[in-house]
Formats: sequence, C-alpha cells, structure tokens
Amino acid sequence: MLSKRHAEIMRMLTDEGTVTISDLAARLGVSLETVRRDVRPLTDSGAVLKIHGAVGLAGQVGEAPFQRRMRENADAKRRIAREMAQLIHDGESVMLDTGTTTSFVARELLGHRRLTVVTNSSDIARTLATVNGNKVYMAGGELRSDSGAAFGVSAIEFIAKFSVAHAIISAGAIDAGSGVMDFDLEEAEFARMMISRGERSYVVTDHTKFGRRGLVSVAGFEAIGNLVTDAPVTRDLAEVLDAQQTRLIVAA
Repeated sequence: MLSKRHAEIMRMLTDEGTVTISDLAARLGVSLETVRRDVRPLTDSGAVLKIHGAVGLAGQVGEAPFQRRMRENADAKRRIAREMAQLIHDGESVMLDTGTTTSFVARELLGHRRLTVVTNSSDIARTLATVNGNKVYMAGGELRSDSGAAFGVSAIEFIAKFSVAHAIISAGAIDAGSGVMDFDLEEAEFARMMISRGERSYVVTDHTKFGRRGLVSVAGFEAIGNLVTDAPVTRDLAEVLDAQQTRLIVAA
C-alpha cells in the first residue's frame, strides 16, 4: 500500500523529473535507508527508474533540459502567460525570446489569429507557425542543443530589422538595484536588442527570479514598460518600478 510519503515522492518527481536519494531524504526528513525502502515499490511497479544514486520519473529520464525547465513552476508560468496573452490582440505583431515562460505565452496565443511573430526559439516558432493565419519569422544561426534557440550576431542582426507592437522577454534574475539580468552573455545581448524593437516592452517572469542577481545585465527598469509576474513584489522593488514608470502586472 502506497503511503503519503510515496505520494510526496511522486509529486517531487513529477515537478523535477529526477531527484537524488540524498535530496529526497533531506526534504522528507527521513534516513537514506527509509527513502530507499520507500522508492522500492515505485521502482518495482515501473513508475520510477533508478539512476546513479537518484530516481527519476519513467518517461522523463533523459529528457532535454528545456523540457525539464518547462515543468518548473508551471502553474505560475501558465497564469503569467494567460495574463500576457490578454494584452495582445488578433492581427498584432509580437517578438518573443527563448524561455520557458515565453513558450507558455506562445501556447496561450494559440487562441489568437493573424499574428506576426518574430522569435529565436524553435519551440515558439513550431507552436505558432502554420496555424490561424499567423506569419512567423525565426532568427537564424546555430541552434543550441539545450533550448533549440538561435543566438549570436546573425540572430541579433535579424531581429534588428523588425519593429513590433509587443516585445516580450523572459528573465534569469530580477534585482531592485540592477534591473533585469541573465546568466548567459548571448542571451542577455539578444534580449536587450529585442526589447528595443517593441512599441511596448514586457518582461514575463515568475516570483522565484526576484531578489536574484545574474551574471550579465539585460536592461534597467527604465527600458522596461511592463513587468508581468505571478505574485506581489517586495516594497523596495515596487518603489523602483514606480520611480521608473514600469507597470507591474500581477496575474490573477
């Protein structure tokens, strides 16, 4: 008979795909031996696979990093995406950079018609191309194996040719003092160009990115028209956003 702890283990694996035995023990507050005993019936049933001191949900072991990140905070990202999609109307032009939250935005835009979409993400291009009369332009260059997105000089030069109604970027970190940040130089450079090409600019990010400092600056809040997120922000960040006239939109 499966216990409440079994259900908790399955919930963690559903959210994260793979978790080490030691991490499970620490998070459940039990010994390593207890965790090993708990996962045994799950592995015996085939629902869970053992891998190198860890366990993974069957069907998700070996998946691409981007697919794994799509499951992290998925409910929050979906709410943000739904809120963002309501700000876009049929027939408008949209730029979307690569990111799990922007990929959720693309899925919410499947109810729209005749969009013109510019992106460097193969996932977003694949989602919105050939449906509802949309026109999709994808930046060229080498596609990264982890995200299926194009970066570099050719990608930046490509999007610089466009001017759109809505430019939407994701964020690796949001800091009250430094603004929008990322952990990858090429991604930051691409996002910086993208927000300059929109009549209206948006950062879509969930609350876990707040209070973090990235490695590379993308833009100060003065360059961001709207910040769309899933939870209220701290007082110091709210004051900075207000001072820079950046509109805060918290998804219902």
